[in-house]
Amino acid sequence: DIIRGKDLHLRHEPGIQHLEKRLERMFENIQNKNEKLKDLPLDEVREYWWELNRDQVWKAITCDATMKDISSKNIRDAKMILFHYNCGHHNDKAQTYLDYVPQYLRW
Repeated sequence: DIIRGKDLHLRHEPGIQHLEKRLERMFENIQNKNEKLKDLPLDEVREYWWELNRDQVWKAITCDATMKDISSKNIRDAKMILFHYNCGHHNDKAQTYLDYVPQYLRW
């Protein structure tokens, strides 16, 4: 969401403007080094980069979790704990639908 410029929560964080400016500079550099991106608006350059790199980002997020890697989560005040093997990631492919589901529906 941050890379794609769609994070809902960071808008209210104190450092977001600084982060956003750094991301803009980064994507401007990518745009300037790639001839076919020169005429695209910056938000489309971000989407282009995301499509090319999402699988690598997914691997970095999941840290190549194995079956023995378990994540758990308390559900509000209940004592229920959910366990997810492979840290909840059952294959090495990025879950393509998650980054297009509105952020508030994923949590």
